[in-house]
Amino acid sequence: MLAARKAVSIWLFLAFERVLTVQTPLLSHTPPSFYPVENDLGQWDLDKAPAVNATGHLVFDTANSLLQHWANTRYRIGHTIVPGTVPVGTLLYHGASGPHMPTALDWVAVEPDHSLVFCKGPIETGCWHLTLAVTRPMKVLYFDGSSAAKLLEGTMDTQDLVAWSKMKPEWVWNEEQRIKYLCKWGQKYGLNGFVRMEVNFEIMICDFTSHMEVVSFLNMESTRYRKRSPTAMPEDPTTMHHVFAIMHSASWRANYPGETRIILDFSGLVSFYDTALVPSLVPRRVGLERWDHRVEGISSEDIKRVQDRLDQVLTRSPVTTSGIDWKTVLRVVVDRYASRLDFMQYLLNMTLDDRSIFDHAQQIQRRLRTVLLPYTLFSALPPNTSVTANTTNLWAAPVFRECATSHTASIVARGTTLMLSERLLLQAVQETTHEICRVATKMWASGMIIGVDPFYPPEQRPEADHIHALMGEWKEDLTQLISWLDWSVWVTCRPACDFEEMCYLPTWPFGFLPTPGEPPVPWNSASLWPDPNKGEWKRPQPKCIRRREPYNF
Repeated sequence: MLAARKAVSIWLFLAFERVLTVQTPLLSHTPPSFYPVENDLGQWDLDKAPAVNATGHLVFDTANSLLQHWANTRYRIGHTIVPGTVPVGTLLYHGASGPHMPTALDWVAVEPDHSLVFCKGPIETGCWHLTLAVTRPMKVLYFDGSSAAKLLEGTMDTQDLVAWSKMKPEWVWNEEQRIKYLCKWGQKYGLNGFVRMEVNFEIMICDFTSHMEVVSFLNMESTRYRKRSPTAMPEDPTTMHHVFAIMHSASWRANYPGETRIILDFSGLVSFYDTALVPSLVPRRVGLERWDHRVEGISSEDIKRVQDRLDQVLTRSPVTTSGIDWKTVLRVVVDRYASRLDFMQYLLNMTLDDRSIFDHAQQIQRRLRTVLLPYTLFSALPPNTSVTANTTNLWAAPVFRECATSHTASIVARGTTLMLSERLLLQAVQETTHEICRVATKMWASGMIIGVDPFYPPEQRPEADHIHALMGEWKEDLTQLISWLDWSVWVTCRPACDFEEMCYLPTWPFGFLPTPGEPPVPWNSASLWPDPNKGEWKRPQPKCIRRREPYNF
């Protein structure tokens, strides 16, 4: 059967070559499929893993996670700065103690549940809550991560670099100086505000008299939160309900598409994972888990390069961009592979005996074939004889290449003029899909050779020991791939939460240890909140919490 397929494929290739000689191609660019794969075998080696210090997958994941609460709560230390706009008609909210309209530097929330926390006043007179509507597109700059969380672990590193060209951990609570210097810096670029995230998204507004109009300014009952310090935990039921309401509103923006009321310009993205822009951080990340990646330690030369890049991004004309929807390009890759890889890992974690192992391996092989189906060339078949690893690479390499280049080939082939940020995003997609397709093709090819592919049933069923060994290799390869990609879409509550629950990640400021400037608050073992010294606050892990009283965080 395989021999017949090979003969047919050779005939089709020769026939297609003759057709090409009498047709005028639609594009002047030669599709990658027609370049002999032998010319670049090193690039399509199924056994060649990414470099240890590669960051393309980190650029990919941070860019794909922008303005999504879940991913930026999980990895609090931001590494990305992106310009954006707040569209006309967007409602913003501000809580105050008195009936005085802010005129200059202050904060607004994107959800009233968040701004009502700051609606404080005497019991006798209540508080004031302001609703604003954007009247002209508002130019903003977004800092990713939990960039409004007052933590010493680096959540404010990127904005400190913009404001002061250095980190100022001693000013972690000095928000008045931070907004003052950021707005002063942004004035020459026409920036109206800075977007950050803590329990929800907020905007630091540089001028309340510009780009907004008052919708309502209401005198309300003062919201009272019984807390001993900004990070101390409320315990009374009413306050606990308010806290849950804030977290629940944040969950609406947890995952894709995230906060849609802020439109980011991906063509102006600046990443501290860009090793060409910030090479000094490469050695500082060696041996560290992603949780511990910091911008702290960046060289003065790299700070200057970042500042110059921001200057270029914020002063260029909008017409210079390519028009590529990078947000969608990134998301399409995640949509295509996330759930399939996750389910295959689930299947590989099952314990099986010799009687069921063959059928189970065929189930996984079918799914691998489905992943690669759009890229599986008719001629891609293993030799009939036993092969070495290199010859295995040779026959499967065209499938690997088609898979790895499918999402970016048209962008590259058209020679589109890309901004520096777009080239970074293109490289990130290329590196990410390259590794996904390398592992998927390697697994599929090994299944073909062993004889578990249902599309090409073997004359004799493979021995159970060989299938167990194959499954072990599959499990190791897939586990390493998923760990390397580290997509937050896979971080969820398992088993799924009940209807009266929601999935939650520990979120600043609730339950965190105090930072300098706060009075120390000892943890009470009878508290409704977990011990902030434990790992889930340093390495946030999802868990189910109640959506009704009594709450349990």
